[in-house]
Amino acid sequence: MPRSRITIFAVVTIILGLATRPLFQYAGDAFYTVLLYLIVLFVAPGLRPVVAALIALGASWAIEFAQLLGLPRVLAPVLGSTFNPPDLFWYTVGAAGILALDLTLRRRSGVKPRP
Repeated sequence: MPRSRITIFAVVTIILGLATRPLFQYAGDAFYTVLLYLIVLFVAPGLRPVVAALIALGASWAIEFAQLLGLPRVLAPVLGSTFNPPDLFWYTVGAAGILALDLTLRRRSGVKPRP
């Protein structure tokens, strides 16, 4: 996926994450992992989508579990401050959703998907 498209998707993801958070408590968690997926692909555009999804999911989970250790207060606005087990599920939903969307868009554009 071209970096320009990744950037556009990232901006849309941020907007959707902020807009849906008041309506559905966990939407922001799913979009957080989607954003991490896009960042991974921006840094390594040739990465296979499944690998990018696993990296994004792993980072999301690692950050969530790090909250058990007590992150510095300065990081709380970005990384959160309280461990919440349902977040782990919603990070997985976000990773699976963006992976499915990416593979679908690649197929439709004629790019041979590399799962």
